[in-house]
Amino acid sequence: MNTADPRIAALIRCVAQKLISRVDEGVAAIDAAIFEVAPVLAEDPTLAMESRASVRANVLRFLTAMQRSPGEPVSRDAPLETVDLARTLVRRGIELEVLVQSYRRGQNAAWRWWTDEAMAAVKEREDLGELLQASSAVMFAYVDGALHSAMARMEQERQDLLSGDLARRGETIRLLLDGAPVNAERAGRQLEYDLTARHTAAVLWSEPPGGVPGALEQAADLLAGAARVRRPLTLPAGTSTLWAWIATRRDPDWDALRDAMRYAAPNVRTVLGPPRDGVTGFRRSHAAALTAQRLLTGNPDGERLTTYHEVEVVALASRDEEQMSEFIGSTLGPLCGPGRALADLRTTLRVYLDEGGHAPHAAERLHTHRNTVLQRVARAETLLGYRVTERRLALALALELLHHLGSRMLP
Repeated sequence: MNTADPRIAALIRCVAQKLISRVDEGVAAIDAAIFEVAPVLAEDPTLAMESRASVRANVLRFLTAMQRSPGEPVSRDAPLETVDLARTLVRRGIELEVLVQSYRRGQNAAWRWWTDEAMAAVKEREDLGELLQASSAVMFAYVDGALHSAMARMEQERQDLLSGDLARRGETIRLLLDGAPVNAERAGRQLEYDLTARHTAAVLWSEPPGGVPGALEQAADLLAGAARVRRPLTLPAGTSTLWAWIATRRDPDWDALRDAMRYAAPNVRTVLGPPRDGVTGFRRSHAAALTAQRLLTGNPDGERLTTYHEVEVVALASRDEEQMSEFIGSTLGPLCGPGRALADLRTTLRVYLDEGGHAPHAAERLHTHRNTVLQRVARAETLLGYRVTERRLALALALELLHHLGSRMLP
């Protein structure tokens, strides 16, 4: 571009400003395009979260640069969020091609978004042609540079993993998780972990991603300490996710584990699989914890620590998200509305049903008065149009789904 042409620069700045005001819309479209060509990113909650963060960082960097210095080259270093995604892909054993495909498909979606806005904002055909020619050169050069930077980081991460103890530990753990015929005694010596014990698997992640380095490992150590274990077995599953196992001879004290999480970094969350015995239990507890994490990721109001048995029914009922949302809407009706008042009614009704309709016990859990509980239940029944005892099971399930999965499930 002839950057001395202030007219075209002003038009580029105008398009960038308009798209910044609608950045969520653009990011959602780019995410959808990427997940279509790279479904492995959508299937794993951690990868999906890191992919979205990478897309947002790239989009905002480009638009901000075009707003500040329209038509000028943009820094080609990959954003930190993209570097984190690249490292996670390597640690999950995902091929480089996934990153390349996602970047190229994301570039196409971003260019369509930019072009549509430019065509709506610029009426003169000649000006539109100059704007598109200039901005395409800048965008494509930026994507090429950022992709090259991310690929280099993936290669460095791969070399780091292959050269250290982490690679050997990861290989052994993945063989165990795959159900390979591994000698448990020999594998236990390699991992310095008792595979004959009773295992409680944990999946720890940071939401939003990032924060204090080592925060996930610190949280895993806190859980092990609360279970009276010297240390956990851990394996990084990305830059914002850690897999861990705690070996005990009996079930851990769940309250002690929950209390321990109060001392973890504020954005760290964890789910615990059910305690299971031996190598098979090592694998099954982990699989259950992963299932729970897939449900809970994306709910910023979720609990710091959740056990699988707390969400087991939710997991069984949430196979189809669209059907689940329809079930919640048809069951709760007017209680699905927005606002603090309705949220309080839903919370009160969930605890009331969980306590078998015993108002004093519900009031104790909610730190309120018995009469307040009864008043809220009566108000909920008025909105529902029937007594809660008439559809106790359906109501309880709908409220549990909302509690664990968050307001995104509200129709």
